[in-house]
Amino acid sequence: MKLFRFNKAGQKGLGMVDSHGKSIDISDAAMDLNEDFFGQDGLKKLQSWIISHANQCPEITEEIQYLSCIARPSKIICVGLNYAKHAEESGMAAPKEPVLFFKSTTALCGPNDPVIIPKHSVKTDWEVELAVIIGKKATYVNESNAMEYVAGYCLHNDYSEREFQLERGGQWVKGKSCDSFAPMGPYFVTRDDVADPHNLHLWLDVNGNRMQDSSTSDLIFNIPHLVSYISQFMTLLPGDVISTGTPAGVGLGQKPEPWYLKAGDKIHLGIEGLGEQHQTAIAHAD
Repeated sequence: MKLFRFNKAGQKGLGMVDSHGKSIDISDAAMDLNEDFFGQDGLKKLQSWIISHANQCPEITEEIQYLSCIARPSKIICVGLNYAKHAEESGMAAPKEPVLFFKSTTALCGPNDPVIIPKHSVKTDWEVELAVIIGKKATYVNESNAMEYVAGYCLHNDYSEREFQLERGGQWVKGKSCDSFAPMGPYFVTRDDVADPHNLHLWLDVNGNRMQDSSTSDLIFNIPHLVSYISQFMTLLPGDVISTGTPAGVGLGQKPEPWYLKAGDKIHLGIEGLGEQHQTAIAHAD
């Protein structure tokens, strides 16, 4: 299934792209893509509901405002330096174990919402990433069956303020958690609809210039390893997000010197089968 959340007259609506490629409104299912939904076998229940009701669901023909494709999760766990070429462009050795950091859930926003350049920011950067959505509670999971805990996938732009992240001391979370720094969607795509998450084309343009152009085949640590590894340190709850890292081509890695986003810049990104995002950078309103 390819599901999405959208603004329906000021309320949350739920939609689906059907087998004919049409977007239909399934809000009458009265479900949301949150912890309770995933934890209570919501995907199976929704699939049954759709079988019985799809013919009665209206087609969405007008332009809509997409919301984040999942409701606010308990945590967003990000993986740093998880593409070999990105580690190289950052001047860092490929990690021996996954590099983990958190991103605040208040950074979550819709896939086409503007990215707000934070106050005092001079180094706001882009990062196209494949995000994994956890489907059931996971603690001390074995890598051999880790994929059973994956509900599906979505597109994530892991925006980063590099000065906050790297030059202000402490942990990376300060440069990762600003408002609007976690656009997700437009679609949540279930695991069974993605044939091979380790062979997906992902890319990102800034002002029409291709900056990132890679494949998830360049991941250093694959999805089963990440799910298993993270579950050794914390319980993953249904609806939690693991963002698997970004490929080469970020602003920090540009030659001969880094460059970053400014107000008015246009960002366009996508992952094969998971949809596309469009953002415009705007200055923080004082």
